[in-house]
Amino acid sequence: MPPDVHLLIAVDGRSGAGKTTLALELAALLREHHSVAVFHLEDIYPGWDGLDDGVARYVHHVLEPLRTGRPATWSAWDWERGEDGDRRTTAAAEIVLLEGVGAAAALARPLLDAVIWVDADPQTRRRTAIERDGDAYAPFWQRWADQEDRWLAGDDPAAAADVVVQGHSGASSPAAVHRALTALPSCAVLLAPERADRRGLTVQCERLDAVPNTPALFSGLYGASAAAVWLDSSDASRTTPALDSRGRFTIMADADGSFGQQALHSGGVTQISAGAVTIRIREPFFRWLDDVWGRHAVRRPEGFACEFALGWLGYLGYELKRETGGADVRSDSGGHLPAAELPDAELPDAALLFAGRAVVVDHAEGAVFLLTLSDGNADPDRDAWLNDARVAVEAACGAGGIMDSAGVVQWAGAGAGGPEDTTCASDAAGAVLPPSCPPALPVPRFTPRDSRAEYLDKVRDAQAEITEGNTYEVCLTTSLTAHTGRLDPLSVYLRLRAASPAPFAHFLRFPGFTVASTSPERFLRLDGSGNLRAEPIKGTRGRSADPVEDAALREELRTSAKDHAENIMIVDLLRNDLSHHAVPGSVTVSRLCDIETYATVHQMVSTINARLRPGRPRTAVIASAFPAGSMTGAPKISTMAILDRLERSPRGPYSGAAGYFSLTGATDLAVVIRTLVLQDATADDGGTHLSLGVGGAITADSDPAEEWDEVRVKARGVLSALGAQFPDSVGP
Repeated sequence: MPPDVHLLIAVDGRSGAGKTTLALELAALLREHHSVAVFHLEDIYPGWDGLDDGVARYVHHVLEPLRTGRPATWSAWDWERGEDGDRRTTAAAEIVLLEGVGAAAALARPLLDAVIWVDADPQTRRRTAIERDGDAYAPFWQRWADQEDRWLAGDDPAAAADVVVQGHSGASSPAAVHRALTALPSCAVLLAPERADRRGLTVQCERLDAVPNTPALFSGLYGASAAAVWLDSSDASRTTPALDSRGRFTIMADADGSFGQQALHSGGVTQISAGAVTIRIREPFFRWLDDVWGRHAVRRPEGFACEFALGWLGYLGYELKRETGGADVRSDSGGHLPAAELPDAELPDAALLFAGRAVVVDHAEGAVFLLTLSDGNADPDRDAWLNDARVAVEAACGAGGIMDSAGVVQWAGAGAGGPEDTTCASDAAGAVLPPSCPPALPVPRFTPRDSRAEYLDKVRDAQAEITEGNTYEVCLTTSLTAHTGRLDPLSVYLRLRAASPAPFAHFLRFPGFTVASTSPERFLRLDGSGNLRAEPIKGTRGRSADPVEDAALREELRTSAKDHAENIMIVDLLRNDLSHHAVPGSVTVSRLCDIETYATVHQMVSTINARLRPGRPRTAVIASAFPAGSMTGAPKISTMAILDRLERSPRGPYSGAAGYFSLTGATDLAVVIRTLVLQDATADDGGTHLSLGVGGAITADSDPAEEWDEVRVKARGVLSALGAQFPDSVGP
């Protein structure tokens, strides 16, 4: 009797890519839990010119009956006689692997549950095919390759594939493909035993009593990593944080190691890469996030206070609003951006890496924790990384200090301010440089998307929408862009963090682009016990070098009725967002319109607390509050539509959220503001595209000129660190 649930999985690719070996080894792994049959298309092709006819035979005689749960009976081709030979049967097993050129052709794909595409370079493919089939194949190689070319000119099975594998990449590929299949929604039910096997993970934790220079530690351990994240409490070196401080922990990780992965989401597809294997999940981002993060997977190690115990880190871009009630915005249809300053490609809507190993610095305890994920098996790569991490911590303490047995920090090679003393000379533009001062950078010349007059017109348009009753508050934004010679993103970030230290600063490096942020604002925190916290910022004043004037600016912000109104509107919005998923009566405002002071600005901040209702999906509460109300206005959905019309351009990572999604079920996310996005140019000059988003909240009593001044104030911290000026000369 055929199985009630079965999977038809194509293993396709050009000749010699390694499909046959992969299919057979994958079948052996799948047979641990399932009945598996394997069909090879080379058995059904009608001769050396029979690719198209072979695909048609395969679909009609093999796929169609298997799709209905019936065995497939078909005629094998007799290659010696050049005609149909004996009749064969492929059983309707739980899983059928269908291997060969054309297995995932357009005619076949509607009948398949998953497609694996195996890729390899032409020289390798030809050599391995002839080695496998002997010299008798050599005269026919080009004849068959020409048929593949004609087929692929009108079909693109690689683009339609759910899993893409670099063939001949090592013995680990079949196991990696096996794991990849368990991540596909179409395979989740039948491969539930494999998914259960993956839950026996533990987090190992090693404590080092040390106070490293965190820039030196990140550079030493992750400087060469293609994808790395530094969640940087860059204001922690100014004072010793309290145990409940937002700036207590610094987290560093990359996508390397046995468990490392990288996930990029664009246009409804999440692409997850690990070594030679890439998975494509075609579903909404938040649904994918719920599957990979939305439940407790590990326990937090004993004696470890940080909620992050390995997991996903990165950003969620503003355009994910399409999944939370907003619309899609894809092109820059206005503004003054020269072609040379437009990025080569839009950035992913979300970019995350999975860290199976990480470094956590506890600034309150003066300790470094080395975290590693274990499945109970020997892991030489893990052991080697632990050795490298210990060496990197020791070296970074040489730039700062290490705690002795009496608990006293002993400094070595640091200024009076401690391990991250920033008393080295300022550069020509007045930006304070970190202790290991990076080389001088070319000063970028920024161009605004909106001139002053255009921005003021948009402010008035927003106020007209308020007058009409369509919104109460509009968080209008614009951007500054530049193109310059190739920059080292880490050197740029070190300047930003020195000039504007912040509790939610972050450095997110992915292949081809980097997000460098000095954000002071928490979007949302959810701990492992279900406690929620949001801390929106609304209300800003620039700092003054004169203490009396600076105190007056702070007092002006504290007593501003307009800023109080803006802040309270967003507090009410977040209270509503959280109430949908909170225990009734648990939503409280513990701090309202408080003033916090940072290096370049004073900010008005409030705190909303709640407790997640038992049984509610953790991802759902994030989606409900996304994007941050402090970056949209209120009411959120109608205001986002107004912003789409006024701004006419995607915001990218700016206005989104950045942080971590821990395997413990905890998350802590910052609002992506005060942020510079660096994108490698693909043009011949090999330069760097820069983008800085800025904006402010518009209410009925806003003064358009003052709103433009606020944009300038918010841009100042990033621009001054680069030695750049606000581009006042553009526009009337």
